[in-house]
Amino acid sequence: MKNILAFVFGGIFAIGLSFSGMANPEKVLGFLDVFGQWDASLAFVMMGAIAVAFVPFQKAARQAKPTTVFNEPIDLPQAIQIDRPLLIGSVLFGIGWGIAGMCPAPSLTLIGLGHYEAGYFIVAMAVGVWLHRQYSKR
Repeated sequence: MKNILAFVFGGIFAIGLSFSGMANPEKVLGFLDVFGQWDASLAFVMMGAIAVAFVPFQKAARQAKPTTVFNEPIDLPQAIQIDRPLLIGSVLFGIGWGIAGMCPAPSLTLIGLGHYEAGYFIVAMAVGVWLHRQYSKR
């Protein structure tokens, strides 16, 4: 039952990404072009996502051992400081988002919609994850 619900809610999330424009690289790049022809519509999508997620995240953060509705542990980040790895990762993520106009979940949605070009992004993302793991082992 848990896997069926995960599949259903993942599908709803993918549909939401498509309808909202978050899976459209041109729309994302228009949102990021704050000094040009800025398209602010994705700001409303992000505000809606924050509004939906805010209460559950606050509830989970206040629990000593947060769990899902299926009583599985939720592994929340423990670090609260802004450090060099966080800043470097954020900059790299932002650069990739700005160049490609997509981030991980929308790229997978694009593959599902038949846009093979997203595969380049997914391969680069996988290489980045692999490099991070190699670097983190040291």
